[in-house]
Amino acid sequence: MPQHETTDAPESRYDFAAIQAKWLPVWEELQPFRADVPGDTRPRKYVLDMFPYPSGDLHMGHAEAFGFGDIVSRYWRQQGFNVLHPIGWDSFGLPAENAAIKRGIDPRGWTYDNIAQQKRSFRLYGPSFDWSRELHTSDPEYYKWNQWLFLKLYEKGLAYRKDGNVNWCPNDQTVLANEQVIDGHCERCGFLVEKKKLTQWYFRVTDYADRLLDDLNQLEGAWPTRVLTMQRNWIGRSVGADVRFSIEGRDEPISVYTTRPDTLYGVTFMVVAPDSDLAAELVADAPAGVRERFDDYLKQTQASTDIERLSADREKTGVFLERYAIHPLSGERLPIWAADYVLAEYGHGAVMAVPAHDQRDLDFARTFDLPVTVVVDTNAPVTGTIPVIPTDPETGEAVLPEDLPPLDPASTGIALAGDGRLINSGPFNGLSKNNAIHRVITALESAGIGNAARNFRLRDWLISRQRYWGTPIPIIHCPGCGEVPVPEDQLPVRLPDAEGLDLKPKGTSPLGAATEWATVACPKCGGTATRDSDTMDTFVDSSWYYLRYLSANDDTQAFDRAEAEKWAPVDQYVGGVEHAILHLLYSRFITKVLFDLDYVSFTEPFTSLLNQGQVILNGSAMSKSKGNLVEFADELRQHGADALRVTLAFAGPPEDDIDWADVSAAGSAKFLARAWRLAQDVRSSPDVRWRDGDVALRRQTHRLLADAPSLVEAFKFNVVVARLMELVNSTRKAIDSGPGPQDPAVREAVETIALILNLFAPYTAEDMWETLGYEPTIAAAQWRKPDPSLLVEESVTAIVQVDGKVRDRLEVSPRIAGEELESLARVSESVRRALGDRDVATVVVRAPRLVNFVTAK
Repeated sequence: MPQHETTDAPESRYDFAAIQAKWLPVWEELQPFRADVPGDTRPRKYVLDMFPYPSGDLHMGHAEAFGFGDIVSRYWRQQGFNVLHPIGWDSFGLPAENAAIKRGIDPRGWTYDNIAQQKRSFRLYGPSFDWSRELHTSDPEYYKWNQWLFLKLYEKGLAYRKDGNVNWCPNDQTVLANEQVIDGHCERCGFLVEKKKLTQWYFRVTDYADRLLDDLNQLEGAWPTRVLTMQRNWIGRSVGADVRFSIEGRDEPISVYTTRPDTLYGVTFMVVAPDSDLAAELVADAPAGVRERFDDYLKQTQASTDIERLSADREKTGVFLERYAIHPLSGERLPIWAADYVLAEYGHGAVMAVPAHDQRDLDFARTFDLPVTVVVDTNAPVTGTIPVIPTDPETGEAVLPEDLPPLDPASTGIALAGDGRLINSGPFNGLSKNNAIHRVITALESAGIGNAARNFRLRDWLISRQRYWGTPIPIIHCPGCGEVPVPEDQLPVRLPDAEGLDLKPKGTSPLGAATEWATVACPKCGGTATRDSDTMDTFVDSSWYYLRYLSANDDTQAFDRAEAEKWAPVDQYVGGVEHAILHLLYSRFITKVLFDLDYVSFTEPFTSLLNQGQVILNGSAMSKSKGNLVEFADELRQHGADALRVTLAFAGPPEDDIDWADVSAAGSAKFLARAWRLAQDVRSSPDVRWRDGDVALRRQTHRLLADAPSLVEAFKFNVVVARLMELVNSTRKAIDSGPGPQDPAVREAVETIALILNLFAPYTAEDMWETLGYEPTIAAAQWRKPDPSLLVEESVTAIVQVDGKVRDRLEVSPRIAGEELESLARVSESVRRALGDRDVATVVVRAPRLVNFVTAK
């Protein structure tokens, strides 16, 4: 075939900077991504990225996450949907306040300067945002509705204030929710977290524990399995019984939760959490020596994290309180100990210790020489309905066969955790575990000393923060009226100016020192009262922001119910797995509350979830302090937005980490230049008849049109990019050594490349689209339907292997039989050379794609 001329004029060279400078102002003028165009009747899709925190300029993690979200947004537009893809900033929080303190500036200035910088970078990066809905959670126009939401929860009894042991960060001088403590350290600054008793505000998440757990079933297959597992584990529902134990010298019994009521006869002592109210009560009238030992032990406990206290390897310590409980069934006296391996937040802050069948209880019992009573024979089979353990007719005790090893955890140091049948358990001897649990609960309920119960690992959401840069809590404290909600018509309660306030962390909120701001008239009685000086956890801000985007410019309501009916819930949510517990759980909780209050008609906020991995360097997380950093701005200047986006999409599955040392933005730029050059070389007009073009190239084009939708919807972006690269190469061959640039199939292929490239490289795609003779923007162009007649394969490539190594490729009919395929493979010269004189032990044939000859070893 003849070689076809192509131009080498300077204007035909790919210049990403010039292309960006050309199209960015066009997009800003046309605003092609606004989702509120009147009369738009297309079906709707809501695609949302987890909004960024303005801690500086954008980084490579932002480039990845927002690049993936933009692929999805652009894809659904091309599929004929009206797509809402908004952007905003999660702009309250500790990092801004700490940065402001360090620099001696107002956190407002630092925050909004960073937002401006990130906005400039976003615009250059080219995501398809609807900028008309931009929001910042630190704007009074936003946090007014945080306060409105707080008041709605308060009215419903879901916001309350109480004393309690809280996680305290000594560096940031503020409390943390359980979810914000990672391996015993503050997730923000890394300092070791302490326990401290404070009066704090909580949201009653535990009221929704069952729904939060059960409704995860709605998300199976649409959320990553590991996220669903993390949510389920954090909620941590267990089923068991509350058992009431009388305490000598105390009028009221104490209730103890257990998942193993079948082991009740194995209880030999009780343990209470040293930092619980119960422990403080029990030692209040104890001898001086006991109180002194307890006080010292309490200080020791408070210096330890929950992670350390629950460690299986931690040496067991404790203090005998010289108090006794009474066993509810046997009447035996049980010594009560305080020990740090019990947490005040678990159950009721006390456990019944069954050392024979719980390893931590056993370790404690062996340390302090406490009794160990075996009540489950783990050697006994549990199948069948008739007890198989012989018992002594006089005592009712089990008689174990002589050939079985003795059950002696006190000697072995290993608790018996397996199933079996009950022994040493009075009327329950011989019952299997499950049967015994039911029978024991029935007996407890009949005697009025216990009942079936459920427990959750989940704890109520602690929302108070002793810092300035957050949403003020809309409560007024009146000496006469108590807690008084701020009337809705007085919202927002605005933050006072930071000027003159000492923002340095000191254990109490800086707002308390803003006397003029804090002192107000009580809305009820008119007397002098004081505003609550704490601010809200910033996870309140992000728990409902997806709804505020629907009415971002409406100052009369948090969101319009009609708009929520049109757009919500979010169809596709994109963000990091690091938010798998905190943010997602809280958003789900708030959505269910709003459903109960009849503000929304759905119970889950995010229908589908995509978690991206991290962008790392040389196998490690990026860190400026370690000199292990790739700057987004530098990569953007060097390679351009499109090359970065293609590199990230092509690197692998979105959920995998991307090592920047293993990818090539320069290689992506070369690919884009080849694709862009194709449009320059097309010589046919837009109205050419495609069906007259080269059939082979048309088949490849239409196979990509047919396959790409399912690949994008399965988030296999890298596969789509790879297929695009193949089509670019095939089209270049068709131009240079095939039918030529005037062939209709070439135009069809190049237009298809531009349309699909729009998902990954919008600047390049837009420029190609114009060169091909079309008006902007390509983002509005619809996906083309493949021609079914071109999807029927005339031949397929069969891979021929010898011991798993590829030795030949055969073009065969897609309907070829296995025997025929094997015969063709056997006569291949390459296969014969590879086999040599070795015998073939097995032949694996998967017609029409594969033949593998396995030789005898």
